[in-house]
Amino acid sequence: MFGYWSLYALLLGALIDLAIGDPHFVPHPVVLMGKLISALEKLLRRVFHKTKRGENAAGFVLWAIVASLSFIVPAAILMLCYHFSKWLGFGVESVMCWQCLAARSLCRESMKVKKALDTGDIAASRRAVSMIVGRDTAGLDEKAVARAAVETVAENTSDGVIAPLIFLAIGGGPMGMLYKAVNTMDSMLGYTEPPYKHFGLVPAKLDDVFNFTPARVSAILMLLGGGMLGFSLKNGARIFRRDRYKHASPNSAQTESVMAGLTGLRLAGDAYYHGVLHKKEFIGDPLREIEPRDISRANRIMFMTAFLALIVFGGLRLAVLVLINAL
Repeated sequence: MFGYWSLYALLLGALIDLAIGDPHFVPHPVVLMGKLISALEKLLRRVFHKTKRGENAAGFVLWAIVASLSFIVPAAILMLCYHFSKWLGFGVESVMCWQCLAARSLCRESMKVKKALDTGDIAASRRAVSMIVGRDTAGLDEKAVARAAVETVAENTSDGVIAPLIFLAIGGGPMGMLYKAVNTMDSMLGYTEPPYKHFGLVPAKLDDVFNFTPARVSAILMLLGGGMLGFSLKNGARIFRRDRYKHASPNSAQTESVMAGLTGLRLAGDAYYHGVLHKKEFIGDPLREIEPRDISRANRIMFMTAFLALIVFGGLRLAVLVLINAL
């Protein structure tokens, strides 16, 4: 949105994320988005009829309001900052880009699971993995805990790293914040059980739309990155072609299938959510047993995928800017 300065902000924001992640003492815009979503949900549930059509409409109105504000407010802030000083705008947009990315935090939280598994403390490992997955974790054994951690690294390589990076490259901080809002609404509302079955339908479907291309781009980059790190490129490509649609979401199995193939693991399978058993197909072949070190391997693949994405989409943004300035 703001030329070369946005590109520089993206690069600096990515470096800050890789260096320190999301410290808990730093206010995060997703918290504000969550509060806005909760407040609007309460209001709109009172305004709209408690019918399937009414709840669908309420979900759409909520999505439109949150998505609009999440783009317009950052855009207005940046326009004002860049108007006063390019350096001020650059600094503020760098912070926006940093807060849209989650590579270091994803690694940090998943590695807590590995550390707990390494000590043999199954209760601690269950608590650690419960912080990064949506499924019930109380009955998971060591292998199931490790598998859940690897799966969430695989899925969030797209949702938490590559997809926001792509949107940041396209439209700077405002587009990145728009994506985070879309993702947050899906996380909070996109459930198939009551009371969100109808209310969360639109947020869930639009999240699928926003992630459709990034999920597939992430899978391709993950395949290339894993191959560069010495993992099985051939098996990764085979499992990707075979298993990339073995998920209720059209997007989640894209990167999970690549991760399963690269590492020779079998992921997914049945899981409990809020006490309800959800039947899921397996992804990948059990060429070997999963182990805690696979969480480290998954993070190495994630970081290489992020590095490739930064080069590819940063390079494309630079090429577009050069072309525009040459015309």
